[in-house]
Amino acid sequence: MGLEGEATDADVVRAVLAGDVERYAVLVRRYRDRYARYASRMLGSADVAEDAVQDALVRAFDRLADCREPDKFAGWLFLILRNRCYAERRRQRREGRPLEPMDEAFAATDRPDGTFERGERRRALERALMDLTPEQREVFVLKHIEGRPYEEIAGLTGATVASLKMRMHRAYDRLRDLMKDHQ
Repeated sequence: MGLEGEATDADVVRAVLAGDVERYAVLVRRYRDRYARYASRMLGSADVAEDAVQDALVRAFDRLADCREPDKFAGWLFLILRNRCYAERRRQRREGRPLEPMDEAFAATDRPDGTFERGERRRALERALMDLTPEQREVFVLKHIEGRPYEEIAGLTGATVASLKMRMHRAYDRLRDLMKDHQ
């Protein structure tokens, strides 16, 4: 199996299922940060996102035997997290708590030479993203912030490339309307 860094997801999943439960920490280290960024952008809160990621990792561990394709663990875990994020958004709406844009969610897009106007535009974009449907927001985040191609997003979400492009088109239209004052 080699060193931790060389072990594939499938190697680690098989080891955990064979009783070496400590090896699950490899998968946690491998995916926690990346998926926490996704959850933060979907939920608008680092704290809520951390809870969602923790919950998804625990659920994945508890249901690891249900992972039919261990070499696709990352996608399987993503679906668990995605469902958790959607459930959290529904809960927040039921409780009447609006999603708030999160400054650190887009910190990576800041430039050291950034101007006040650029910062204002970024904050306006963050607020506008919170007004998209969950499906539109998800495809926007995965495509433009995570940098994933449509084919990979389709594999993660189970949507077709055509439907993802339609969601993105609708997201662009909505963002354009919401951002027209910040042109």
